[in-house]
Amino acid sequence: MAAVLRQSAAAHVAPRSLREATTEPAWVRRTLIGIALVFLTLFLFVPLATVFYEALKKGWDVYAAAITEPDALSAIKLTLIAAAISVPLNLVFGVAAAWCIAKFDFRGKNLVLTLIDLPFSVSPVIAGLIYVLVFGLQGWLGPWLREHDLKIIFALPGIVLATVFITFPFVARELIPLMQAQGTEQEEAARVLGANGWQTFWRVTLPNVKWALLYGVILCNARAMGEFGAVSVVSGHIRGQTNTMPLHIEILYNEYQFAASFAVASLLAGLALVTLVLKLAVERQVKQQIDAASQEKSP
Repeated sequence: MAAVLRQSAAAHVAPRSLREATTEPAWVRRTLIGIALVFLTLFLFVPLATVFYEALKKGWDVYAAAITEPDALSAIKLTLIAAAISVPLNLVFGVAAAWCIAKFDFRGKNLVLTLIDLPFSVSPVIAGLIYVLVFGLQGWLGPWLREHDLKIIFALPGIVLATVFITFPFVARELIPLMQAQGTEQEEAARVLGANGWQTFWRVTLPNVKWALLYGVILCNARAMGEFGAVSVVSGHIRGQTNTMPLHIEILYNEYQFAASFAVASLLAGLALVTLVLKLAVERQVKQQIDAASQEKSP
């Protein structure tokens, strides 16, 4: 009887000691939360509010004129075109790469994963310089391009190439963990039931990863529209022709047209806010998919 009482007392004491060991005092939690709020206020909320304040400080007429003048409209159009081309390309690449890495075992898989992460470690400026070295007039393919009257650098193709390089990890990196967590059991069952590869992809794999796919596309689109470094190198800064929105903002600011630069910047900031809202909504669905996949795999 005494042994039973001691075990019961130990059972009550252990959770309490565990809670004491893993729960910080209230003043520590409040201090950490306060530091985080101060940091976010100084480095996120205040700059973001400043952008909109400066954009609207001189009134709606000045704001509307800044975002509807020809150079601004050209920059907005070019940004949308570059994103509309690069995002679908990265969508195809991301799905193919994730399928290959998550569903098959082959030599060099870790190397492929490393190469996918390459744009995260390489400076965008260096990426732009690489394309200039390859496709520029003095580059490796420059003479051939000049003979065939093809222009890549300082034109839309160069901007698209630079944007694709910078953004191609986003879709793949969102799909790979989910596909690995789901395993291959469902695809194998579909093949046993007579489905071919295309039917398996559309009816089994794609429905299971749709939220992660959408999440990756959202991040990829936001990064494509906000890219500055690589696009700055390959664009040539031709006003009204090869300037995207970030480049147009830089030119306006350097020319001391602060109201106009902040007006265009507010469009990008608005895009960031919309992306954040979509990201939070989709992130919940992605987490639920990963948790469900992990539970299905666990015995």
